[in-house]
Amino acid sequence: MGRKLEEVSKLVDKRKVYTIAEAADLVKKTAKSKFDETIELHVRLGIDSRQSDQVVRGTVALPHGIGRTRRIAVLAKGEKQNEAKTAGADTVGCEDLIEDISKEKFDFDILISTPDVMKDLSKVAKILGPKGLMPNPKSGTVTFDVAVAVSEFKKGKIEYKNDSFGIVHVPVGKASFDKEKLADNIKVFMEAIMRAKPSSAKGQYVKSISISSTMGPGIFIEQKI
Repeated sequence: MGRKLEEVSKLVDKRKVYTIAEAADLVKKTAKSKFDETIELHVRLGIDSRQSDQVVRGTVALPHGIGRTRRIAVLAKGEKQNEAKTAGADTVGCEDLIEDISKEKFDFDILISTPDVMKDLSKVAKILGPKGLMPNPKSGTVTFDVAVAVSEFKKGKIEYKNDSFGIVHVPVGKASFDKEKLADNIKVFMEAIMRAKPSSAKGQYVKSISISSTMGPGIFIEQKI
């Protein structure tokens, strides 16, 4: 454990489960790095991640965004390209963009595609998949409403999906956020997680909730949302 982490860890009572408001206030105090640390939420779910019908995945628009502008690329044809550009997409293309992706020459955080272009993405699926960039209808990144999709992701809409351990990790803001904004984002995200509960999941659905800054210790949050 580094000296800084050891110091800020003393601020957190590992035996205590904090309210959302308390955790939002405390996590800001544990962010001592010179850069604006990302605040991440970690939700451990009581699901069997090996079962396809128990995957917890979706999107949610956080009321205060996540504190950074994400680069958005759109794969579309004709007028849909113009709609994407007008909405603020950073990169727009079709065959040319797919060619760049095949050469791993791309610079974006989110890829949105119209349904009619999805078949052409099969040739670069092995590149996009491992990076978590493959468009998917469930995440709202496969749609003909490209202008709406671009606008929502620019404003703070995020995608979430459980990992192989049944844990969902998402950014909910920056250390520079007011504690009230962090608390609002956490509440909205947890409401989305509860709505996404698979009908086949048995037993306790939410096992634990914790929050941490990029370089800080974990802080457990009570499950009463």
